[in-house]
Amino acid sequence: MSDSFSFDTLAVRAGIERSQFGEHAEPIYLTSSFVFENSAQAAARFAGTDRGPVYSRFSNPTVQMFCDRLAALEGAPACLATASGMSAIMATLMSLTRAGDHVLSSTGVFGATMQLFNMFGRYGVETSYVPLTDPDAWRRAMRPNTRMLYLESPSNPLTEVGDIRALAKIASDAGAVLVVDNCFCSPALQRPFDLGAHVVVHSATKYIDGQGRVLGGAVLGSEQYVRELLLPVLRTAGPSLSPFNAWVLLKGLETLSLRMERQSANALEVARWLEAHPRVARVHYPGLASHSQHALAMSQQKTGGAIVSFDVKGDDAASLRARAWATIDQCKMLSITGNLGDTKTTITHPASTTHGRLTPEARLAAGVGEGLIRVAVGVESPADICADLARGLEA
Repeated sequence: MSDSFSFDTLAVRAGIERSQFGEHAEPIYLTSSFVFENSAQAAARFAGTDRGPVYSRFSNPTVQMFCDRLAALEGAPACLATASGMSAIMATLMSLTRAGDHVLSSTGVFGATMQLFNMFGRYGVETSYVPLTDPDAWRRAMRPNTRMLYLESPSNPLTEVGDIRALAKIASDAGAVLVVDNCFCSPALQRPFDLGAHVVVHSATKYIDGQGRVLGGAVLGSEQYVRELLLPVLRTAGPSLSPFNAWVLLKGLETLSLRMERQSANALEVARWLEAHPRVARVHYPGLASHSQHALAMSQQKTGGAIVSFDVKGDDAASLRARAWATIDQCKMLSITGNLGDTKTTITHPASTTHGRLTPEARLAAGVGEGLIRVAVGVESPADICADLARGLEA
């Protein structure tokens, strides 16, 4: 579709490829393989000179529609979809690094992401961690063999914000690649390519689906990167997105802007309420003026997003965990789950769930304390969300 169309229009109509039947809704091609007209066409498809579908492990029309629509929303030249957000990160690592390379990551990343980076150390790819919010620390940590810089912005779960423009320049000056996990904002709130990022990854399981139904991931970048480096990984290793999940994610993209607008507004209201509560020590939310990077966040994002984290008050690690757990357990409406991005508000204790497999030292470096609670705000009444949190905080 033409670039003149707005985001909301592209979210509904970009990428549609109708079959000979002229269906209005996007078709689901639930097939493992595709039949060729003749041997010459089969050879061309396998050679890649004909870009028609070959085998659904790496080429399926429904999956391609999802990729094309997400690329249009992110302002990216090309996109490939994967089975999950973690498989998207894995495919990115495999496509950009080899033994002897160095990766530079922010300390504030999802626990499983950190575990994956550490796992790649077995194969000779070393990862160093630096504070997300200090570009000078990133610059000092660069090495001649640094191949990739990786960050989440906002980060999970502290909602710290990285200066994408500054980090993109550091990467470009060194001939490295800046990879931005845009899961928390989605393209509805932030477009990292506009800020200089080279590659963007998504856990489509989160806000892109938006209703907690399916798993999915995506990697976006230049046409050359996607076709020459990323596609061979997807084609050979096979972390494929199913056509049905791609169809569900397509429908999720249609309402992405509406959901993010409502959830962000709710999150701001919840964050302001938490900030005034006497049993809350600190609130982490980029949409608050009190957030240390509020100005930077508002220069990169449309809103503060829908994730609010906060620390309960306590004297030591044991009492902090006990109070955090009591707060969570007394909630009657909020869903206790590690997932986020749902229309239903979810709540979790990161130190014992999403970041529970990290060492205490790694959690401390990431700022994930025993009193920290993460709330992924949904579309319910914000008054009801606050009332449920009040029940927990006053337990």
